[in-house]
Amino acid sequence: MNTDNLSGQVIWITGASSGIGEALARQFAKLGAQVVLSARHEEELKRVARQLTHPEQHMILPLDVTDYASLTAAYGEVIQKKGRLDCLINNAGVSQRALICDTLDHTDRQIMEIDYFAPVALTRVVLPSMLKQGAGHVVFISSVAGLLGTQYRASYAAAKGAIHLWANSLRAELADQGLRVSVIFPGFVKTNVSVAALKGNGEQLGSMDDAQANAMSSDEFAEQAVQALLAGREYIVIGGLKEKVGVWLSRLYPPLMYRIIRKSKVR
Repeated sequence: MNTDNLSGQVIWITGASSGIGEALARQFAKLGAQVVLSARHEEELKRVARQLTHPEQHMILPLDVTDYASLTAAYGEVIQKKGRLDCLINNAGVSQRALICDTLDHTDRQIMEIDYFAPVALTRVVLPSMLKQGAGHVVFISSVAGLLGTQYRASYAAAKGAIHLWANSLRAELADQGLRVSVIFPGFVKTNVSVAALKGNGEQLGSMDDAQANAMSSDEFAEQAVQALLAGREYIVIGGLKEKVGVWLSRLYPPLMYRIIRKSKVR
C-alpha cells in the first residue's frame, strides 16, 4: 500500500460483506483505492459494492477462505482483472461465546480454521508476487482478546493471538524484501460479530452483546484503522478506554490484568 496516494492501489479485503470489512472497503474506496471484495455471500458483496465511491472500479470475488483449494485460483482472478495486488487485508473471522468446558473439539477447530489457518494460507498465496514486485502490505485483523484472553472466548483469543505472532514472524523474515506487515487489534465495535459468534456446540449465538451494541461504529473503527495504516503503523489497538488500559496493563503488569479479568463479568 502506497502511503502517499491510494489512487490505483489494489486492496483485497476478506470478510467484506458486513461489519469491519464493509466499513474498511468504504474508507479505502473513498481514498481512491480499487477494492477487491471477498466473502461467501455474493449478494451482500454486490450490495456493498454499489455503495462504494466509483463502484465501477471495484471487484467482487465470492470466496470461502477455508476452501484452501480455491485460494490460488481466486488470487489469479485478482491478478487477471487488476494486474497487481498492493495490500491484502485478512479480515474474515468468527468469534466465540462459550466457556471452555462447554466447547466441543470441532468448534475449537472451526474457529482456528477461520481465524488462523485461513489467513495464513491466503497470505502464502499472495506472497510470491508481492516479493517479486518488491512491495506489498499484508494486514491481519486480530483482536484485543488475542492480547488478553477472557472468559467465553478461549479458542477465539488463542486463534487471534496466534495470527498476531505469526504476523510478527512474517515481518521479521521479509521486511527487508519490501513487505509491510500490520496487525490491528479491535476492541468492541458495533457489528454483528457477537450475533454470528459460535456457541460451544458450533451453532451461532444469534444475539448481540450489550458491549457490542454500545461500542464505536464500524465506520469510526475504519477511519482510525486506515489512518494508522497510512501512517505506517504495525501494531494498532483500536477501542475504548477500557480496552486500551487493558492492553497497556497486560504489557506493563500482567498479574494485575489477570486479576481484573478473573473478576470481570464477560459473556
